[in-house]
Formats: sequence, C-alpha cells, structure tokens
Amino acid sequence: MFGSYGCDIVQVKLEKKKHLINFPWFCKHIKVKTPSGECFEFPCYCWLVDDKEVIIREGTARLPQDDTNKQRKNELESRQKIFRWNEWSPGFPESIDAKMGELPKDVQFDEEKDSDFKRNFLKDLVIDKVDGFFESWKDIADFKEILVHYNIKNTLLENVMQDWNKDYMFGYQFLNGCNPVMIRKCMKLPDKFPVTHEMVKGCLKKGCTLQEELQAGNIYIVDYEILNGVPAASSERHLTAPICLLYKNELDQIVPIAIQLSQTPGEMSPIFLPRDNKYDWMLAKMWVRSSDFLVHQLVTHLLKTHLLSEVFEMAMYRQLSAVHPVYKLLIPHVRFTIAINAEAREKLIGEDGVFIKVSSINGAGMGKLIQNAMKTLTYESLCFPEDIKARGMEDVPKYYYRDDGKMVWKAIHCFVSAVIKIYYLSDKAVQKDVEIQEFVKDVACFGMNNSDNFPKSLSSREQLVEYLTAVIFTASAQHAAVNFGQLYLGTYPDMYFTEQPAKEAIKTFQHNLDEVTNIIKSRNEKLTLHYCYLSPDKIPNSVAI
Repeated sequence: MFGSYGCDIVQVKLEKKKHLINFPWFCKHIKVKTPSGECFEFPCYCWLVDDKEVIIREGTARLPQDDTNKQRKNELESRQKIFRWNEWSPGFPESIDAKMGELPKDVQFDEEKDSDFKRNFLKDLVIDKVDGFFESWKDIADFKEILVHYNIKNTLLENVMQDWNKDYMFGYQFLNGCNPVMIRKCMKLPDKFPVTHEMVKGCLKKGCTLQEELQAGNIYIVDYEILNGVPAASSERHLTAPICLLYKNELDQIVPIAIQLSQTPGEMSPIFLPRDNKYDWMLAKMWVRSSDFLVHQLVTHLLKTHLLSEVFEMAMYRQLSAVHPVYKLLIPHVRFTIAINAEAREKLIGEDGVFIKVSSINGAGMGKLIQNAMKTLTYESLCFPEDIKARGMEDVPKYYYRDDGKMVWKAIHCFVSAVIKIYYLSDKAVQKDVEIQEFVKDVACFGMNNSDNFPKSLSSREQLVEYLTAVIFTASAQHAAVNFGQLYLGTYPDMYFTEQPAKEAIKTFQHNLDEVTNIIKSRNEKLTLHYCYLSPDKIPNSVAI
C-alpha cells in the first residue's frame, strides 16, 4: 500500500494474543511486497510470548546519527530494563541479573540446543561417570577407561596418553595443547627463580651457557604467579603456584629443564631438574599440569572466553539498536553465551557445582583466582597478534596455535573491515556514533570493573575494526582453541544484514575461511601430530558450550 504512493515501509508491528492453548512463536523475518513490486525485508529473530507486541524495523542498517526514528530510543530503554548488570561474585566481570529460568526468551537455548546441553552434560559428567571422577585413581588404566567412549584417533589426546610422561610432550602441550597462552620467551631469569648454569648445563647444547641461550632466545618460561595466595579446597587438596623453565633444543622441541613449585625460593621450595630421581621429576611435572588445569579452566577458558563474551553480549543488547550494523555483525557470535554462562553458574562453578567437587580449589579460591586474573587482563591480550608479540612467541617453531590463529585473525579482520567501511565513511562517523561509544564504555565499566586496561571510547574506523575483531575472535576462534564447538565460524543461518554489500562481505569471509581450512588440512597431512583446534571448519561461531 505504501509503495504505491512512493513511500518506504520503515517498520511493522507484530501482535500475539494469549489464548487457552498458548504457544510461543519465533519469528525469523518478514518480507513485504508492495503493489508496485518493491520488496522490504524485516529481520526479526525473536520470540513472541503471551500477550506481546514487537515492532520490527526495516532491515537496512543505520547509524544512530543517521536515524530519526523514535522507536530506536524506546527499543534501547526497554532492553536496558531487561538486561541489567549484576555482580555475581566479587571481582568477577559483571553479568546478567537473572538466573537460568529467568532469562529473556530471546537469549535462552532453543529446544535443540537445550536438550543437547542437558544430554551431554548429564551423560558425560553427572550420571555415567560421576563416581569415577570423584574417586582417586589407582592406576593409569583408570584414566584410559574414562576415554574409551571417545574417538581420540589422530588427536593430541591420543599422543598424550602414549607419551604423557615424556618431556617433549610436556613441552608440546604449552604450544598446542588446550592452554597455549601461558608460555613466553625468557630473556632474563626472575630473582624468585634462581636457576644456575650448573643446574641445567646437561640439558643445553654442548658448549653453550645458560646466559648465552637466554640471549639467543632459546629459553622459555611458564609462571603461575596468578595462583599465589589462592587457598586450596581443604587440607587434603593442595595447589601450588609453580614456575617452569623450558628450552628449545636442537630438535626444535620445547622441553622442561627446571621446575620450582612455589613463588618463593628456599630450602622448602627446591628446584627440580630432569637429572633428579625420575619419580621426583615426574611428580614435579604433574604438579605443573595440575596448576595449568586450574588456570586453563578458570582463567583461559571461563574468564577470557565465556565471561568476556557475555560482557560483550550484554553491552550489545543494552547499547546497540537492532538496526545498528555492529549489532547485526556481532549477534551471530554471542548466540547462547548468556544462557550457557547462566547454566554454568548454577551447575558448574557455584558453591555446589561440579567443578568445586573435582578440583583442588573452593569457592573462595576461585574468587581469588579470578580477581588476580582480572588485575592482569588487558585489551591488548585479546588482540591475537599483540598477545603473540608481547609473549615473544613470533618465531618459536611448531607453534601451530600461533600460525593458525594469525590466519583466522586476518580473515576476521578483513571481514570486519569490509563491513565497517560500508557504514562508516570516516573516522568522524565513529566518534559521532553515541551507541558504539556507550557499548565500549559499558564493556569497560561493568565488564572490566572500570579498568584502565580497556578503552572507554573509540575514535577511528581502524580502532573500531580491531576492537570488533577481538570480540569475534574471542567468542569464536579463541574459545575453539581452548575448548571445542558445534556452530562453525562463518556460517550465518540467521541473516541480519539485508544490504547486498554486507552479504558480499560475508561471502568473501566464508571464502577466506575455506582457504585457511585447506592450508591447515594440507599442513596436517605432513604431520604426525595434527593441530586442528583453529581450523575454521571446527571453530564455533560463538561461545555456546
């Protein structure tokens, strides 16, 4: 009707009435064809529950400074009442003020995802194997029994099971295991770790001193200082804050050469060496692995992917209209994150959660560890190339996490840059975008505890592109590297963009990801030990598990 008079349809309203049999209705999108043949698209992708009306804007993305529709302000005011910040635990990034059953319908698991989560969670952790997890193991065969139901052929886990006590495998896991972000180059030994040349000379290349190898860049360190002062769960469960020195040998292997199990040297904290009794050395490595498990699960995985992704999702819902191009860009990458985290807070990391029962840390210790981690968390550490450079890991061989991560980061960066250039014609447009500025401010103030380590504003297209690349990389690739996923990067079953240039950018992104997948596949065919965690065909679109 409007098209016949030369007018555009700017919005539509959907109404749902509550009846005796009341089913929620999920509307994907609406297409309207005018009498003159013109088509208008209205992406919705939301639930209508009970007596509810939804106003849906026409799908063309608009910056707030170019939009006079009053509905935009009403939309954000309504969302800010629903998505309220809350401090779940002191020191944690703030999260949604709602329990699992209270979540807005639009961020809850759909039925398929909900049943999948419950089926896997209950089957794999609570019902079938709970007794085995909570009892002490008496033999290495007990460990193998846990994995008999999983296909681990050609995976790192298969090699770990075979060579778990070998020094080369211990070092390899710092590069390409599930926590590849702890290792860094060591140019000078810290005073708290007094390793001497005499201690390690048998591990070094013949004729070389420890100082020479430090200067040559062949020495690496993993320091779990973040665990210092964190209380253990009980007198029967212990934790340490170890320091491990590693060496790149002539075979280009990263191997451990010294381990200290505390942050304070002395008679009560000896430095363990490969030449020690083999069981002493083995136990020292096992203590390091135990500490790495805690940092991996609670910092690298929980904090730096799950909780941060929820922060980005919360800020997005609160500050970006559904017609904002950045909202359309981000929403596929934060799908289910609020829901999975709410489930985790109730069932995994709460006082009665499974994690407390199976680890050496209690609720107080978990809070202390997250607080320690938040003090060291920086925006730069979320920017993959910057993090690699800051840790001095640009040149270490066989660091496939770095190699693959760089390719994926570049593909995401190119995609984000292409989309941003469609809608922001200048740096001034970024500065005038009040919604994007409030989005960034919300992240810093509520998610990062008002830390000075995170930007509170952005002033250029380049800054915006890097920021959004970090958000998407954190929620997809980084989470894949330290966990695993099911909805793969670059797939967009829900199409929020309606403009052709944005759709073309998505196609180019998908093509670039296919190229990265093929490069990784070709490389792995030449390797005995495959690295697949950052292959785009195995990277989830969002933190959803």
